Amino acid sequence: MIIAIDVPGDERLADYVRLRDVSLRRHLESAEGLFIAEGEKVIRRAVEGGYRPRSFLLAERWLASLNDVVAAHPDVPVYLVTEELAEQVTGFHVHRGALASLHRETRHRAVDLLGLRRLVVLEDIVDHTNVGAILRCAAGLGWDGALLAPRAADPLYRRSIKVAMGAVFSLPWARLDDWSGAVGMLRDAGYRVIALALTPDARELDDVARSLGVDDKVAILLGTEGAGLSERWVSEADEVAVIPMQAGIDSLNVAAAAAVACYALR
Repeated sequence: MIIAIDVPGDERLADYVRLRDVSLRRHLESAEGLFIAEGEKVIRRAVEGGYRPRSFLLAERWLASLNDVVAAHPDVPVYLVTEELAEQVTGFHVHRGALASLHRETRHRAVDLLGLRRLVVLEDIVDHTNVGAILRCAAGLGWDGALLAPRAADPLYRRSIKVAMGAVFSLPWARLDDWSGAVGMLRDAGYRVIALALTPDARELDDVARSLGVDDKVAILLGTEGAGLSERWVSEADEVAVIPMQAGIDSLNVAAAAAVACYALR
């Protein structure tokens, strides 16, 4: 159902308004039960992952390459716009020329993931780029799932999805209901809980990796961009691991650290 639109204030484009306004988008996407996918590859991965489209916002040059996706959902409107109009609506230059609004779904609860062998656990990581990058690393390096503390950024926010290259659609993830009891829950489920943190008693990551058994269930705890993991989570973990650093640099960005840890402990 292709509908050409030439007025940026058309109410049918409400799902796509001011995509860079995080506060507005958080309210709108939660209230309306939607999220936005950007770019042909990401749109495909979202739809292939089973998320149902609400609408598509496309520049004409993307109609042919997304024709099969659009054709598979004949009742979903395709809003055909110029790239200039898309920029007016979204608030930035949509250089990929293709957006989709999809129905938001809660697919997993934390308890559903406790049978998985390898988990990354994100405590209050608020940057959407870092959340997307961590989930991409986890998926790419063979980890099985992710748990996010209540205050961590939204994996289905447009920026998270874009950085993750759609990994948020394939890697199982869930929100933790109880931050305070999260580490105890993991230990009770049989995980060896490893906190990535700078503490005096931390062991080098390679040493921790060598101590793991083939069948060990492992959960890595990753902390906020500034302060790192909370004292509570560090103290409750089975052990603390550190990535050895040089040149006067004490740590890596959390997404880079997650990649190193996921590789070393895979």
